[in-house]
Amino acid sequence: MAVLKFRVSWEEDDAIYRDVLVKHTQNFQDLHISILKAFDFDQKHDATFYRSNDTWQRGREISKEVYDRAYKVAPLLMEETTIGTEIIDTNQHFIYEYDFVKSWSFLIQLIQVIKNADADMTIEYPLVSRIEGVGPMQYGTKGLLGEKFADIEEKYDLNEAADGFGEEGEEDAHASDDGDNAEDSSDSDEEEEDADASDEGEDANASDEEGNNESGSEFFEGEAF
Repeated sequence: MAVLKFRVSWEEDDAIYRDVLVKHTQNFQDLHISILKAFDFDQKHDATFYRSNDTWQRGREISKEVYDRAYKVAPLLMEETTIGTEIIDTNQHFIYEYDFVKSWSFLIQLIQVIKNADADMTIEYPLVSRIEGVGPMQYGTKGLLGEKFADIEEKYDLNEAADGFGEEGEEDAHASDDGDNAEDSSDSDEEEEDADASDEGEDANASDEEGNNESGSEFFEGEAF
């Protein structure tokens, strides 16, 4: 018996990977579950492996089940296929696809074969021996928080709080408008007072001019030619 070490890399960033140890007598169902656990994914969706080569071409499938789609060759089943039977060379490649809607893809490469004499048989396999990089979040931020996020929403009523901020802003806007209206009214009153004062001044000047004209008329009449 031998222990196989696979490096499982996220297809979109090969700096994010997990090293998984598995017995060559275990099946692809075991490897499938260990990969999901290594990346903190659930087990709710469909999945399949592909035989592959150095250029990452997709070959025959080793699938969780036979899906309702066209196959060039009927797939092997994970539960019925031991990993050792699919190892053709010491640099064997597979592609693992999970959740056909999201299409999460991982590149798998055999990086070490540990012979029976060197393998620690006291360890329970499969085993994740190395973790590099922060893996992708299967469902985004809310999925990462899970039910706790819903509890936070309910406890603090975040939507209502958001509406409250809107109302406060509206009150400030109304207050600002009232202040502007008050200033406009005050300015209008002052302008009317100035206008009245100006009119009174003009009336007074007109009266003085009439008085002067009358006085002048009397003078000339008194000094007739």
